[in-house]
Amino acid sequence: MIELRHLRYFIAVAEEGHVTRASERLGIAQPPLSQQIKALEEAVGTPLFIRHPRGVSLTDAGTRFLEGARATMATLEETLDATRRTARGEQGRLAVGFTSSVAFHAIVPASISRYRRLYPQVSLALEESITADLMDALFAGRLDIAFARLPPEIPPHVRLEPLLDEEMLVALPPSHPLAAGGPEEPIELLRLAEETFILYRRPSGPGLYDTIIAACRSAGFSPRIGQEAPRMLATLSLVASGLGVSIIPASMRRIDPGGIAYRRVAGAPGLVAPLYLIYQPDTLSGATRRLIEVVREELPGLAGH
Repeated sequence: MIELRHLRYFIAVAEEGHVTRASERLGIAQPPLSQQIKALEEAVGTPLFIRHPRGVSLTDAGTRFLEGARATMATLEETLDATRRTARGEQGRLAVGFTSSVAFHAIVPASISRYRRLYPQVSLALEESITADLMDALFAGRLDIAFARLPPEIPPHVRLEPLLDEEMLVALPPSHPLAAGGPEEPIELLRLAEETFILYRRPSGPGLYDTIIAACRSAGFSPRIGQEAPRMLATLSLVASGLGVSIIPASMRRIDPGGIAYRRVAGAPGLVAPLYLIYQPDTLSGATRRLIEVVREELPGLAGH
């Protein structure tokens, strides 16, 4: 059986044209090297060298074998290099998921943008979906990592790495009486007790939905929900149309579907939108580890955005 060491030995002897010089180059004794070359010729089934009193030269078969041996070793080196780069997270593929409510927070585009600059040889696939679907995709191996709010269930093999707690704002139609105040002037959550709420559908974002309901009840009322929208953008569009009010993560105010007024909230200390990295630590690829590092490095400068 021909082994890789046989190819290395053969190439060294062919390039040196002398077994003794090849043995010095390889760092092995001359007799074992000669034996390995003979074993290689027996395995190939034909002489590869012409022996001379002061060296060796290649036969025609040896010349052809040298071409193939060099190509094989080059391919092996390329494969090893690619494998090591993949293990280090410098190339390969990375599938990243995110929910619509986190896509507008600065940490997500900043991290993705920096990752692309640092690791251009990684093929990056991005997917926006609801939290439950992102979790299913993680379990099925279609996603490597996700930016999301709190999922409804947390299996033991999944890690939720907390990134930040984002402030939540009241979104009001532009003609609403409470919209008259400045954006930094907070309003008491209890003042919304008689309002019609438009919320992001619970199956799409159970963490945010439950947080809003709990905050309203803590403030002394149960919100009257007029409509649930499938997407956060749809929620804001309905608010802009004057159909109700909503409570959204602060980063969502970058969306302007029609002059929505945003107000800070007072009297609701638990009304925050947590943001997590979600992944399976036991199956992390090198590319996933690199993204986690990038997010951690970006976080201090962007947590307040």
